[in-house]
Amino acid sequence: MISSFIKSSVFVSFLLILVASFQPILAQTALSPTKPRIIITADPELDDNNSLIRLILYATDLEIEGLIYASSQFHWKGDGQGTEWFVPGREYDRFGMGACPCTSWRWAEDERFIHDIVEAYEKVYPNLKTHHPDYPAPAHLKSKIRYGNIEFDGDYGQDTPGSDLIRELILDDKSGPLFITAWGGGSTIARALKSIQDEFEFTTQWTSTRDKINRKVILLPSGDQDDTFATYIRPTWPDIEIRQFSQGPNYGYGAQLRATPENAPYLTSQWMKENISDRGPFGKLYRVWGDGKQMVKDDKVDYFGFSGYTDEELKAMGYFVWMPVQEKGSWLGEGDNHTFMNMVGNGLRAFEKGYFGGWGGRELTMRSQGDVTGFATQGTADDMAQMLGSRTVTQEGFPNFFPQAQHDFAERLKWSITPRFEGANHAPQVRLEGPLTLMASPGQKVKLHAWTSDPDGDAVSVSWFQLPVVTFGGEVTFSQKTGSKTEVAIPENAQTGQQIHVVLQATDQGSPSLTSYQRLVIQIR
Repeated sequence: MISSFIKSSVFVSFLLILVASFQPILAQTALSPTKPRIIITADPELDDNNSLIRLILYATDLEIEGLIYASSQFHWKGDGQGTEWFVPGREYDRFGMGACPCTSWRWAEDERFIHDIVEAYEKVYPNLKTHHPDYPAPAHLKSKIRYGNIEFDGDYGQDTPGSDLIRELILDDKSGPLFITAWGGGSTIARALKSIQDEFEFTTQWTSTRDKINRKVILLPSGDQDDTFATYIRPTWPDIEIRQFSQGPNYGYGAQLRATPENAPYLTSQWMKENISDRGPFGKLYRVWGDGKQMVKDDKVDYFGFSGYTDEELKAMGYFVWMPVQEKGSWLGEGDNHTFMNMVGNGLRAFEKGYFGGWGGRELTMRSQGDVTGFATQGTADDMAQMLGSRTVTQEGFPNFFPQAQHDFAERLKWSITPRFEGANHAPQVRLEGPLTLMASPGQKVKLHAWTSDPDGDAVSVSWFQLPVVTFGGEVTFSQKTGSKTEVAIPENAQTGQQIHVVLQATDQGSPSLTSYQRLVIQIR
């Protein structure tokens, strides 16, 4: 029946959600999507701290299965027994510091940044719960915190509470993919995989266990920060999917150095103060330039908290200036956002496939099989500064989602300090009546009809665009790109098996404006 209906014309309507007669909070529950399962492994880098604050504010959209302390070449604790450690080419070697072999590297004695962020979440939880019912209880997040392989960078020689948790989650029987991030090094992940290999490799269960892991696990690294991807994970587990995104917003260190005019306002000290830094317990923990903080006392690589000094003055003080000094209070960095921003439940469905793309960027191949980019041979501090200064993000037809992502983050921070639902803005809602994936033929016209609603009663503007994907390089024609109705003409040169992705974008008139999406995947037959 559906097939014959499509052959004549395809009419896809979005169901109008009549929220006016319901409590606002009920509107938030109606469209809860399938939530991706995700494990966070992070070292105590400044941008990991900031990325984790953003991620926790999106706990509504995720099943957070682990919050695990990890090491990297930039941060490791040591074993507390005076053991000295040195790996050629690491940060301490490249920068010519002469500090190692050493017993610890840039790791505070009482390091607990993950605990601090979850405790801040606990303080604002009642407010957050008012704005979205899916925020998990603080006790749930606390139960997910573990310490992984943090003693030495790249060392996965022993089991740890963090690696044990990852191993347990990898082997469980829950359906769907398990996303595992590596914001620091991959040693804790490597240890979990190695323990599974040691247990099953020479048993009759090895083939089925390995195949299960290859189907289930998706790794999301921020580079190879301790060489464990290069030396163990990739060679030993070549069929585990590793997603590495590009073309997305630049959330990292130095984003303001080459920011476009559209994005630059969201990186200034004024915007950060109004929307991030001054907003409650999370804002106090969020790191910005010149905030007077240092994660490890006398850390010669962490000069970000100082203000009033030039690059040369900081160098004269013994600091290794690998990022040019910026305006006090301005953007510092959230360099790990790309690993989870495609998990956000904004309607783009970007977590389903790496090439779908979303607020975290997209893969340019159907499945990443290349090397994991890393930091092993980054050169001197001046080399890193030069690299950051020249970094830019080439969109090449991919939408710029940074303003929408910043608006949404800022409003969630506002939720954290706002006890009344009416005191903040909430994203508009859209819903597809019918399948999110449908079939069409070359030359066919697909009629689309959008209905939207807004929990706050704000007016909503609707627009349509094609999101580029690697399976189809052509362009569709819209009868109109704004308004609730449009007709999409499938190009005659589209080929069987290709996909065309059409996105409905709904933006409310609140302050700041918030945006939701609905992605329709059209399979060419």
